[in-house]
Amino acid sequence: MTTTQINNNNRYSEVEEKETNMSQQILSKYLPYWPLFILFALLSLVAAYVYLRYATPIYEASASIFIKDEKRGTQDSRMIEEFNLISSKKVVENEIEVLQSRTIMENVVKRLFLYAPLSQKGKVKESDAYIISPIIVEAQNPDSIVEVAKVDFTYDKNTQTVLLNGKDKYAINQFVSTPYGTLRFATNKYYSPSGAESSKQLSFALLSTKNVADGLTHGLKVMSARQSAIVDISFRDAIPQRAVNILNNLITIYEQQSIEEKNSLAKKTLDFVNQQLGIVGRDLDSIQKKVQQYRAGSSAVDVSSQGQLYLQNVSSNDQKLGDVNTQLAALNEVEKFVTSKGTQGGIVPSTIGVSDPMLSNLMSKLYANELEYDKLKKTVGENNPTLTTLSDEINKIRPNIIENIKSQKAGLNAAKQSLYSTNSGYNSVLQAVPQKERELLEISREEQSKNNSFQSLLQKKQEAEISLASAVSGSKVIDSALAGNDPVSPKKKLIYMIAVVGALGFCVVVITIKDIFTGKIKYRNEIEKMTSIPIIGEIAFDKSNTPLVIEKGTRSFVAEEFRKLRISLSFLGIDPSHKKLLVTSSISGEGKSFIAANLAVSLSLTGKKVVLVDLDLNNPSLSKILNVNYEEGVTEFLTGEKKAEEIINKLSTHESLYFISAGSLPENPTELLANGKVKSLIEYLESNFDMVIIDTSPAVLVTDAYILSGMCDATLYVIRHNYTPKMLIKRIDENNQINPIKNPAIVFNGVKTRGVFKNNYGYGYDYVYGNKDRGGKTKKAS
Repeated sequence: MTTTQINNNNRYSEVEEKETNMSQQILSKYLPYWPLFILFALLSLVAAYVYLRYATPIYEASASIFIKDEKRGTQDSRMIEEFNLISSKKVVENEIEVLQSRTIMENVVKRLFLYAPLSQKGKVKESDAYIISPIIVEAQNPDSIVEVAKVDFTYDKNTQTVLLNGKDKYAINQFVSTPYGTLRFATNKYYSPSGAESSKQLSFALLSTKNVADGLTHGLKVMSARQSAIVDISFRDAIPQRAVNILNNLITIYEQQSIEEKNSLAKKTLDFVNQQLGIVGRDLDSIQKKVQQYRAGSSAVDVSSQGQLYLQNVSSNDQKLGDVNTQLAALNEVEKFVTSKGTQGGIVPSTIGVSDPMLSNLMSKLYANELEYDKLKKTVGENNPTLTTLSDEINKIRPNIIENIKSQKAGLNAAKQSLYSTNSGYNSVLQAVPQKERELLEISREEQSKNNSFQSLLQKKQEAEISLASAVSGSKVIDSALAGNDPVSPKKKLIYMIAVVGALGFCVVVITIKDIFTGKIKYRNEIEKMTSIPIIGEIAFDKSNTPLVIEKGTRSFVAEEFRKLRISLSFLGIDPSHKKLLVTSSISGEGKSFIAANLAVSLSLTGKKVVLVDLDLNNPSLSKILNVNYEEGVTEFLTGEKKAEEIINKLSTHESLYFISAGSLPENPTELLANGKVKSLIEYLESNFDMVIIDTSPAVLVTDAYILSGMCDATLYVIRHNYTPKMLIKRIDENNQINPIKNPAIVFNGVKTRGVFKNNYGYGYDYVYGNKDRGGKTKKAS
């Protein structure tokens, strides 16, 4: 195996170990609270059930229609529509906006009387009475409704009357004057009674049609697939039948408006043709009278073959000239329409006879944009970006139309001049014809020209009348509205899932916040992240409140922890030649004296001669832990009052264990330690004992630990679970760079179980550090 492969394997192992440790840390952090998670999950499920029990189910109805889109039809149909403005020219995207417009929805609201919603009183909340009320309410003038929040009413089937608020009685199926306006109470054709519900209190409200329409549009969804002329329409409502009625009426009103728009355009075209027919008809009558007068006043003249040829050529030329004049008249109407209005929509004038498809396309775009502008202007402000964009597009299309008209008029005028020039050539032929025949030819020519124009206009009139009579919409219903049997909202599975996930997430957040804001050390991995000093032992919290937890023959869990700590001292290099061990902490109360006393007892049980020294001259506590009272100790030695052998006391309760008390408390303990005598004491003890354990003051509060650390072989730094501030742990490495502690190691003391049940430690799952194998369960010796 190559070096690269070995390095890759090592990296993989490290990553895998980190992931495993992280998973274990997460489990150890939250798993102890499993009863809390279960409790909140059950409560959330109950809350979800109550919500679903009283939540209003929402149903969805759907329908689909086919839009005759000029952009998405066949090539032939598009070519035909470009030459015929009377045909229905639609764009799917624009029609989708029309279907969603507030104007159509307001008409639906008025047709279905949705401005007067009905409700029925229930035990917990009111329910919709759209199909369970035998009566509906209709306003004579819905646009001038005065809004009313609630009006109670009852219906007497026998007398066919309605009683409002228990006092005013009105007949049904006729408009009556009430305190709430002129209303009509009519029978509900969708009435579907459901047992006892028919006897419950009913009420109605009166709302603005605009507000109701705005609310309904939020439940309406109109969409089409790309490059498809099929539009899918759906609506969501608490009552399936009402959703179906809204969609069906929406489609019906949309088709009616489409037909009305088409008919209006056809009528405008028909008016223009009739106007032209009147002018041409009067001219034709005048010419026919002129012919009769000429024939009556002159001898009958037959037209020669040369004259017949002249008439044929001139007739064809005059017909072309008439078509040109008709197109010029239509272009003048369009130009007048475009230049005389702003962005307001209106019916586009007829372009009958105009053969330019570009103009038809531009006029269609102008009409579509003006229609959309009028629709949006009713619902948005004048400075709305969409409205401004539409206005800019309209202003860009108008100059293009004017330019197109000018270009066509220039071409038509040129054609007109060409036709006049051709007529001049024909007139030279006419000079070769005899005088009387020539006069007759001129009159016949004029008569034939007007007659051709009249026939052409008659044909256009028939086309417009046929279009007006056809009344065919530009859309086709593919599927009528149909509502599903199952509600689309709320979804039970989703609600229950959200409830469970939300409960678990809430518990995680609460536990996390609780840990964050305590500011105390709770986890072993927190210590490892904050300091580089190794952790060589962890001591579980002892509930017995007994100072000495380790005795001969004791097999308690905490006693085993001290035995493991005793074995771990070899990691610090403690051996027969390195036997001096200092015990300190950051602040008072972290259990350094407890650790020192029990570790000394544990070492003495191995047969070693151990001396425990209380060098905490500020707040000594070992005497209390050992339950002894020696008045002479370290202070008396340092002041020179006693010799070393005079202050050493053998403990009767423990073989091989000796103890030196702090003695009397000095006024200046730090200066006393600095006089040099403490070093001689430690050297004396080192030469006479197998193990020397020294308990000193907290390192953060006083400097005693830094003075004594250099005289010892190793230092145990005690940190207590859920007690030691994190801030102090972060400063250990910083302080160690200035005042180094010799050969330090950390003991994590007072480790407590977490969670709801804290009866035992188990196999290590209960431990807050969670990523160490704690071994099997232990039992106390009998």
